[in-house]
Amino acid sequence: MSVQTEGTDTAGEPAVRKARVPAPPRGDSRTTGAPSRRAAAAPYLLLLPALLATAVLLGWPLVKNGVLSFQNLNPRQLIQHLTEWNGVDNYQEVLSGGDFWRVVERSVFFTAVNVALIMVLGTLVGLLLARLGAKMRLLLMIGLVLAWAMPVIAATTVYQWLFAQRFGVVNWVLDKLGWHSMADHNWLQTQFSTFAVITLLLVWQSIPFVAINLYAATTTIPRELYEAASLDGAGAWKSFTSVTLPFLRPFLYATTFLEVIWIFKAFPQIFAMNEGGPDHLTETLPIYAYVEGVGNQHFGVGAAISFLTILVLLVITSYYLRMVLKQEEDEL
Repeated sequence: MSVQTEGTDTAGEPAVRKARVPAPPRGDSRTTGAPSRRAAAAPYLLLLPALLATAVLLGWPLVKNGVLSFQNLNPRQLIQHLTEWNGVDNYQEVLSGGDFWRVVERSVFFTAVNVALIMVLGTLVGLLLARLGAKMRLLLMIGLVLAWAMPVIAATTVYQWLFAQRFGVVNWVLDKLGWHSMADHNWLQTQFSTFAVITLLLVWQSIPFVAINLYAATTTIPRELYEAASLDGAGAWKSFTSVTLPFLRPFLYATTFLEVIWIFKAFPQIFAMNEGGPDHLTETLPIYAYVEGVGNQHFGVGAAISFLTILVLLVITSYYLRMVLKQEEDEL
C-alpha cells in the first residue's frame, strides 16, 4: 500500500508525493521455475495420448511386419507354431526377381498419372466453387460430399456395374450412340482398359477432397488484391498467376503430398475391380504383397514386400518434399 505525505512546494501550496514502496522479495528460483517448466511441458502432455495411440496402432504392426520379413513363415510353420529365421533370404528372393521391379515401375507410373489428373481436375472444380453463386455452390458441394462419403467397396461395385460386359450402362449408351461393337465390350480384358476404369474410379473419389480444400483456400485471399490487379490491367489469367496461384501454392503442395500417399497405397479399388488381373498386369505393390503373402501363403515374402513398399513410398515422398523445399528456396 502506498503512503502519501503532504509537503509544501516553492509556491507555498501543499503538494502530495508518493513514498517509495520497497519491491517484494524475489521468490525462490525453485518455486518460480516449476510453473514455467510445467507450462513448457503442457503441449507434450497433450500430444502424449495421440503419440501412444499411433505407437500402438501403427508402430507395433510395423515392428511385427519387419520381424516376419526375416522369417520363413508358411502354413506349416503357422500350424506347428514354429519360428524359422532365414535372415535376408526373403528380401533377396524379392529383389532378385524381375516381377518386383516391374510392379514398382507400374505403381510409380500409375500414381503419377492419377495424382496429375486429380490435382488438375480438383483445382478446376475448386476454382469453379469460388465463382459460383450461393445456391449452385451448395448443390455442387452436396454432390462432392456425397461422392466423397460413399464407401470404397460400394463405389467400386457401382463402377463394376457401370462397365459390366453384358448389362453395363456404359456399353448400352455407346451402343445406342452408334458404336455397336461396344455392346458386349469387356472393359476388364486388357491392362489399359482395366487401368482406365480404376483411374476413373480413383479420380472420381479424390476430386471432392482436392476441390473442397482448394475452395477453402480461395476464401483466404483478400479481395483487394484482385481489385489492385484489375486496376493494373491484369486479365483473368494474369490475376490467377499473380494473385490466386501464390496463395494456393502451399495448399497445392500439401494436397499433392496426401494424394501421392493415398493413390500409392490404394488397395480395395484395384483388388475388388479385377484382383490385379488380367494376368497380374494391374497389380500394384499393395496388391502384389497381398497376392504373394496371403494368396500364395508365403507370409514372410509378403511381409518383405510390404516393408519394401513402405521404403519405396518414403523415397517418393522424400523426393517430392525435397523438390518442394528447393522450389521454395529458389522463390525466396
